[in-house]
Amino acid sequence: MRILVIEDEPKVSRTLVKGLESDHFAVDLAADGEDGLQLAMEVDYDAILLDWNVPKLDGLTVLKKLRKSGSNTRIMLLSARKEVSDRILGLQCGADDYLVKPFSFEELLARVHALLRRPMELLDKLIVEDLELDRVRRTVTRSGKAITLTQREYAVLEYLMRNAGRTVTRTMVVEHVWNLGFEGLTNIVDVYINYLRQKVDRGFTKPLIHTARGVGYMLAGRNN
Repeated sequence: MRILVIEDEPKVSRTLVKGLESDHFAVDLAADGEDGLQLAMEVDYDAILLDWNVPKLDGLTVLKKLRKSGSNTRIMLLSARKEVSDRILGLQCGADDYLVKPFSFEELLARVHALLRRPMELLDKLIVEDLELDRVRRTVTRSGKAITLTQREYAVLEYLMRNAGRTVTRTMVVEHVWNLGFEGLTNIVDVYINYLRQKVDRGFTKPLIHTARGVGYMLAGRNN
């Protein structure tokens, strides 16, 4: 499993990285909010440990941006702020857990394992620009106009929207939508992307489905 640590205090970050790697996690480290946000948008992490007071972009801003993008990655907020109101604010902004500094690594590790046992919470609605997918009703609209999709088209679009703003490879789509992990089926992704473009982008001046040449596809308001 892969974890992202966003922490600017060298002593704390060293402890976290060394301890998590000793527990057989793959760990990436970002020392500021901007780098952390970029990594979180590019890589499908199992969990993120996010310090509130990192430079450039504070942790709360990173948290809000990730949740706004549709990310449902498990996120633990780390902070020296111990007031109940601060904990409530962090949880309301989308944190799955909140741990007050200073903390013991043993407690943090126990909380990480508890988070990873928790099923991923799925948002009822995914929204990117004027495109909206309602998971409860299983409907899709763009600018209020209903879009009719097959079951497989819906599954591909949902995966793209869950990863909005992040490039996904054809293999990733096959593994998540068809539950198969071999290269022989990746061409079918191109077929379904073409189907979705005809239904989602056709007739609109602003395309939402973009090609990352040689890599895969991205759903975003503008081509990154």
